[in-house]
Amino acid sequence: MRTSRRPGSALALAAVSAIVLTACGGEEAADPNAEITLTINVYGDNFSLPDNRSLYDAYEAAHDNVTIVENRSDFGTHHQNLQARLTAGSGTADLEVIEVGQVSGYIGQPDKFVNFNDHGVDSSQWTESTVARASTPDGGTLIGLPTDIGGLAMCYRTDLFAAAGLPTDREQVSALWPTWEDYVATGDRFLANSPKVKWFDAGGHVFTGVLGNEAQTYYDAEGTLIVEKNPVVRDAWDLTVDAIEKGQSAALAEFSPEWNTGFQQGQFATITCPAWMMGYIQANAADTSGKWDIATIPGGSGNWGGSYVTVPAQGANTDAAAELAKWLTSPEQNIELYKMIGNFPSQTSTWTDPEIADYTSEFFSGAPAGTIFPASLENAPVQVYGPQSGVIGNTFAGALNSVEQGTDPDQAWESAMKDIQAAAGEG
Repeated sequence: MRTSRRPGSALALAAVSAIVLTACGGEEAADPNAEITLTINVYGDNFSLPDNRSLYDAYEAAHDNVTIVENRSDFGTHHQNLQARLTAGSGTADLEVIEVGQVSGYIGQPDKFVNFNDHGVDSSQWTESTVARASTPDGGTLIGLPTDIGGLAMCYRTDLFAAAGLPTDREQVSALWPTWEDYVATGDRFLANSPKVKWFDAGGHVFTGVLGNEAQTYYDAEGTLIVEKNPVVRDAWDLTVDAIEKGQSAALAEFSPEWNTGFQQGQFATITCPAWMMGYIQANAADTSGKWDIATIPGGSGNWGGSYVTVPAQGANTDAAAELAKWLTSPEQNIELYKMIGNFPSQTSTWTDPEIADYTSEFFSGAPAGTIFPASLENAPVQVYGPQSGVIGNTFAGALNSVEQGTDPDQAWESAMKDIQAAAGEG
C-alpha cells in the first residue's frame, strides 16, 4: 500500500497500501474469552473504503469477545506519532501499519515490537526480499507481516486519448512508451491535440515511476545514503523536470482535494498506477467507470508501495493483536481486499489463484489486472530501502511540486538535498 506515498500505497489501499491497525489498552486477558477491544491505526484515504469494515466484521463474528476499532490519520502524522509513542513507551495501538518505505527506520528497534517469528508465522508465503525488509539483519526478528505490494502499470483515460487522436487499445498504448523518454514524447503528441487537458497528474508520480524499476535509489545495499550522487536519481529528476517544463503536468499534489477533483473532472490523461491506485480512482471518481484502462508501465516493470502490519510490544493485548495481524495478512483476506479495493496481495501463492490471475476490472474497461501487475512484478528488481526512504520520496514530491509552481529546478534540487540530509542526520 503507498503510497502516500503510498503510494503506495498504502494496505494503502495500499493498503492493508493496505490496512493499518491500533489498539486500546487493557491488560492481556488471562481468560481467552474476556472482552477485548483491538484498535487499528491506519494511514491515508486508501483505508477509508467502507468495505474494509466487512473484514473486521467477519473477524468479530468468529471471535465473539473481540471488538475492532479503526483509527486513521495522514501518512506523515501516522508514522511520526508511531515513533513518538514507541519512544515514550506508551500510546501505540494494538496493531500499527508501517509503509514499506518507512519500515527500515524501525528495524533497529526490534525490542519495541512483537517478533512474529515467535507466533508461528510461515514467512515462506512471501518473497524473501519482502520478509527481509521487515526483519533484523540476522533474520531473528520479524517486526511486521506484509500486506499488499505495489506493482506498476499506467492507468489512462481512453476517452481523452481518443479525443487527442491517440490509440486506446491497451496493447497499442503500451507500445507507445517502451521507455520513460517515449512516455514524455507521447505526452508532447497528446498536448498538441488536447491543450486543455494535461498529460499526467503530478511530477512526483512520474519521478517515482521512473525509480520504480531501479534496485538502488536513495540508499545502497550497505545502508549508505547515496541519493545525491546516484545518477539514476538525478536522471529521473531531469526527465520529470523536462516534462513539467513542457507543460505536461496538472501540478496536483497527491491526496489533496484538488487531486481528487482532477480525477473526477478528467484534468489529466495518465497516472503512474501501482495496483492500489485502482481502488483510489474508483473511490474518488466513481462516475469515470469505463473511461479508464491499464497499460504497461514504461520500462515494463517496477514496484511502488506496500506495507506491514506490526504489533507494538507495549500493547496490553499483544497475543490477540498478533492473531488478528496474522488473519488480516492471510492469503484469503488479501484476495478479498484485492477484489474490494485493488490492493495487490503480497503472498506469492495468490498470484496464480484464479480469483487473482483471472481477475478483470469492469471499471478499467475490462483490463486484466490479475495478469498486468504480476507481470510487472516478475522482472522488477529487489529494491533497497533505508530508514528515511519514505521521507525522501515525499521530499522529492514536494520539490517537484514547487517546480510546477514556478521554482527554479536547480534551486528546488538543492533545497531537497538539504532537507534530505537533515532528515537523515547528515545535515
